[in-house]
Amino acid sequence: MVLKRPRFLADIYQPEARIGRFLSVLVIFGIAIGMKHGVQNNYLSEIINIDEFERGIVDAFRELPGLLLIFILALMYRFADSKVFKIGLALMAGGMAGLLFTTAIYSSSSEMFLLKIIVVVFMILFSTGEHIIMPVRSTIAMDLAKREKSGASLGISTSIGQLGTITGLLLVTGIFFFLDKSGFSRIDIIGYRIVFAVAAALMITAALVAAALKETTLKAPRQRFYFAKKFTKYYMMEVFYGSRKQIFLTFAPYVLVREYRADPSMMSLLLAICSVFIMLCSPLIGKLIDKIGYKKVMIADTLILVVVCLLYGFSHRLFLPAVAFIVICCNFVLDQVISVASMANNVYVQRISTDREEITATLSTGISVNHIFSVSIALLGGWIWKVAGIEVLFTMSAVLGLISSIFAATIRKDEEINASP
Repeated sequence: MVLKRPRFLADIYQPEARIGRFLSVLVIFGIAIGMKHGVQNNYLSEIINIDEFERGIVDAFRELPGLLLIFILALMYRFADSKVFKIGLALMAGGMAGLLFTTAIYSSSSEMFLLKIIVVVFMILFSTGEHIIMPVRSTIAMDLAKREKSGASLGISTSIGQLGTITGLLLVTGIFFFLDKSGFSRIDIIGYRIVFAVAAALMITAALVAAALKETTLKAPRQRFYFAKKFTKYYMMEVFYGSRKQIFLTFAPYVLVREYRADPSMMSLLLAICSVFIMLCSPLIGKLIDKIGYKKVMIADTLILVVVCLLYGFSHRLFLPAVAFIVICCNFVLDQVISVASMANNVYVQRISTDREEITATLSTGISVNHIFSVSIALLGGWIWKVAGIEVLFTMSAVLGLISSIFAATIRKDEEINASP
């Protein structure tokens, strides 16, 4: 007896699409990513002794694969998207195993500078795989869907990934809660060893499951480098999106860890709450993109961002410490939720592209473009925080978001190409 796919999936995906294994991979590596993200900032701050300025330097190196993505993917231009997806997962598995290795060589008498370098090397390896799968994951999700349901497909794939992330984050919360009750300090290495060991095992499992994926997506060679005038607005929005995203990605968690002393259990729980909201909101935002259009979603995202920036930068001046911590936590959740709206950019690219190869090539170029500025922002942001304070840092992010909104407002409906790719 062959089980029928659920009705809501049948309405979204093409009849011949095989989505089960793809979604399973998203869940497994989502758990691994959740565990890594749950401890990463505390690990860097409390174990590796990375300060605010060094945090910017670390993320500048970590984002280099994004900057170089167009060249990395150029080496794989003959590969189908599914093969690129598999390679990316394998690199992420190697990076996660490497982070486990850093906990094994750690000791209080270690040469900390050398350890920092080793940690950054494995973070770069993990980041390389993560950036490689970014464009192809979106393309695969849209390729499996009916053309008019691409936004809903992106929402579902994001939601499925977040389900895994929630599980991973809750596992971290449970591990550190148990260790705390057992008498271990928050700065003991044992908790991080356990987390990275489980995450590495899951990441390897995800890579093995993905290895059996059939090449159901693009099979024609993609162009090595692709720039087109019609995507100018998309490129510009990616520049400013990448810049303000980097400020949140690098420094928002560090505000909680260093300014409000949030421990790994608290950070993981907070990130789990974020993931719950993202999981619930992603399909809704995807449907909203299909219903009211990507342009309106892009503009609304930026307007909400202004409020988020102001709260990050000025909560400690507007509220008492205890209240400010609650406000920042709520703001952190809101920040994560509105970041999902960036998939409107992917839908915009799809609607003005002539074929599927152009979509993947353009999304890959867009990622490299937004990293041109995000690497610089990571370096500059740590220095701004140290010299001028977080008020200036997050005000700068608000300005970048508003500029992005200006480009979104200039999008015209007649840019779309009606022919199905």
